[in-house]
Amino acid sequence: MAPYESESAGRRKATRYVVPVAVVGVAAATIGLVPALADSGNPDLPKISAQQLIEKIAKSDVQQMSGTVKISTDLGLPSLGGMAGGFTPGAGGSSDGKAGSSADPQSKLTELATGTHTLRIAADGADRHKLSVLDSAAEYSVIHNGDEVWAYDSASNEAYHTKDAAAAGDRAAKHRKGETPKGVPATPKELADEVLKASGKTTSISVEGTSQVAGRDAYKLLVKPKQAGSTVGGITISVDAKTGVPLKFTLTPAGGGKAVVDAGFTKVDFSKPAASTFDFTPPKGAKVTEGDDLKARDKSHAPKDMPKDMPKDMPKDMPKDMPKELGDAQGGGMKDLKVIGEGWTSIAELKLPGGQGLPTGGSASGDVPPEAQKFMDALGDHVTGKFGSGTVFSTRLVNALVTDDGKVYAGAVTKDALVKAANAAQ
Repeated sequence: MAPYESESAGRRKATRYVVPVAVVGVAAATIGLVPALADSGNPDLPKISAQQLIEKIAKSDVQQMSGTVKISTDLGLPSLGGMAGGFTPGAGGSSDGKAGSSADPQSKLTELATGTHTLRIAADGADRHKLSVLDSAAEYSVIHNGDEVWAYDSASNEAYHTKDAAAAGDRAAKHRKGETPKGVPATPKELADEVLKASGKTTSISVEGTSQVAGRDAYKLLVKPKQAGSTVGGITISVDAKTGVPLKFTLTPAGGGKAVVDAGFTKVDFSKPAASTFDFTPPKGAKVTEGDDLKARDKSHAPKDMPKDMPKDMPKDMPKDMPKELGDAQGGGMKDLKVIGEGWTSIAELKLPGGQGLPTGGSASGDVPPEAQKFMDALGDHVTGKFGSGTVFSTRLVNALVTDDGKVYAGAVTKDALVKAANAAQ
């Protein structure tokens, strides 16, 4: 870290410069059903239409299963190393227990958004689930068994526990239901559900042959945008012919090359997992963080010198919308989100807090170290138009335009489409 600031302060400032890329759901917004028959292939399965196959997925009600999933994500982003964890509130454990827990699911499972990972999953009904992220020398697991939720990181020998999920916050509640945090793809089914949950006229869907995944016969469902300007080339979902469970999910970019997301079972078993699969006791010497304790700690971090009667002490000429402005200053400006267009070429438009673009070394804030400024300049392309000027940050799938007057246009669309949208918004 440069001498300008401490590591923790640097991470807090870095979060202001990171352009959100979790807008894939906006691009994959609407889907139209185009009946098509499966071609003959290997294996030889009965013909089925796209609509029938989608209905098969929807009707699938597998409650018991276990298996191994390999997931690879390549957005073309530069590696941020351990710094990525610092972008997540509460992320990053420490020996003094004041910086959260390395076993906290919200911070740990976001790692699935980049790189290649091997997962082991198991489910038995609605209240027993286990998801493990396997590393070469460590394992991270989230175990939900009845009203108990445990997460354990073997690398740090830290555990995270909550008994009342609602009291521990929304992220724990999601794990109590057997779900992973929003935006974190864990299984082919979750990825497929995001694509197939809406319908419209912007997408063509067809059954394109058959395949075998993890030793199971499967149909291949091909989902492609009809609209020009999307960075998505197509999505292939391999669906188990017998159960209707998606076994593999592959998203390829319009520009070609390797898949942006490739997630599929390498082993799968639809029999009931052993009850012991969901048992967990913290190893001896493990540091255990209670979800309720984290909530209490967060409350205790509120400024202690704030007047209790502050609303009464505020000047009478204070702007009526001051609460909203305060919310925007704290990153709550998502209320201003607008969606331009439809389907795969949808673009999210929002305003940055304060109505200004990204800080620079010469900005009024003057708080950007030269190293950070060079890094941001290398990531983005300077563009101009009727809207003024700004910077486009690009990945292999999602692009974002940040204008100098503090607006953001983002979506799974080309750079030209973002500039066109910004010009039209003037």
